[in-house]
Amino acid sequence: MTLEPKEMEALYNNGETDRVERKESANDGDKVRQAICAFANDLPNYREPGVIFIGQRDDLSCANLQIDDRLLQQLGGWRAEGRILPFPVMHVTNQRINGCDVAVIVVEPSDNPPVKFDGRVWIRTGPRRATATLEEERRLLEKRRWGNLTFDAHGMPGGATLDDINLRSFAEEYLPSAFPPDVIKENGRSDEEKLRALRLLTPQGLPTVTALLVLGKNVRAWIPGAYVQFLRIDGLTLVDPIRNERTIDGTLGDQLRALDELIKANIEQRAIVGGVERQTSWDYPEVALRQLLRNALLHRTYEGTNAPVRITWYNDRVEIQSPGGPYGQVTRDNFGQPGVTDYRNPNIAEALKNLGYVERFGVGIAIAKDALAKNNNPELEYTIEDQHVHVMVPRAT
Repeated sequence: MTLEPKEMEALYNNGETDRVERKESANDGDKVRQAICAFANDLPNYREPGVIFIGQRDDLSCANLQIDDRLLQQLGGWRAEGRILPFPVMHVTNQRINGCDVAVIVVEPSDNPPVKFDGRVWIRTGPRRATATLEEERRLLEKRRWGNLTFDAHGMPGGATLDDINLRSFAEEYLPSAFPPDVIKENGRSDEEKLRALRLLTPQGLPTVTALLVLGKNVRAWIPGAYVQFLRIDGLTLVDPIRNERTIDGTLGDQLRALDELIKANIEQRAIVGGVERQTSWDYPEVALRQLLRNALLHRTYEGTNAPVRITWYNDRVEIQSPGGPYGQVTRDNFGQPGVTDYRNPNIAEALKNLGYVERFGVGIAIAKDALAKNNNPELEYTIEDQHVHVMVPRAT
């Protein structure tokens, strides 16, 4: 949703409402993030964007802030850093209004509230910005527009119920990772209310796809393709002898832990020729493979396919194939470029962030590339198709 220049100017010239907030600068980044979270939640249900003017004082005067690319990149980067979840839809621009240069953050109402910043739900009504009460959170839950949500937010056809969810794991592992301790201590919600607040239940009280993937007792009974097929080939082609073969399944946490162990078991030391002293290195940097495999599980499609993520480890390369082609603003042409990211599975992304498997979003490929370059591995090679993404990681030379 875009705002016409006249509407933007009117918001700039009027006092603060529950659609506008002003900051002299972005120095207090957490206050700006709270405002983004509150506008995304849209508690009054205006279904219109909220606007944050950076570079304007509360008395409506111009703060004469220098608006440069560094500031705009900083503000835009807050969308995908993982502190505001699910990811807000927001646009950051540099505008000149009434002779004043300001950075403008336009935040769209979320289809999937409540949106949280560092585990807390922020709302805004009139000039008040605060954490939501239990009743306000319930109102936000009722605002979800289920028809607009991604596949990972919906229930599974076939009738999965709460009996298919490991509630003990939810209470002991997932919940403490998703909320600050004081928030957990203060609220008196039931398990169902907590699951619903974390986007793990549908309005009918049924587990979502994300709930089954991260907490399911038998994940593949509901999502047959939710596993990883690993082949270790003693050679350079598929017809060469197989050294090891594994099927890795279970919850996403189970799979990621097993993949970390698999990487450590299969990378090998190599001697570096030259120099006075003998030196050794690894044929692949562990961090690079870990980032690429986590990306494969996070960004793959779980809808309409029984295909697993495939890892084929040859003597000269590792190949990773993930079901599902580019998504959203990611295309064949810009795949892998820094700062270009989108989320087919935003709820799964939130869950992996809560569980500690993702520290920052949108940087996995950049981290992998940097680690490979430092380890003297040749550059990654991609094959981007409509139905899958294939990544080839060459062995260090």
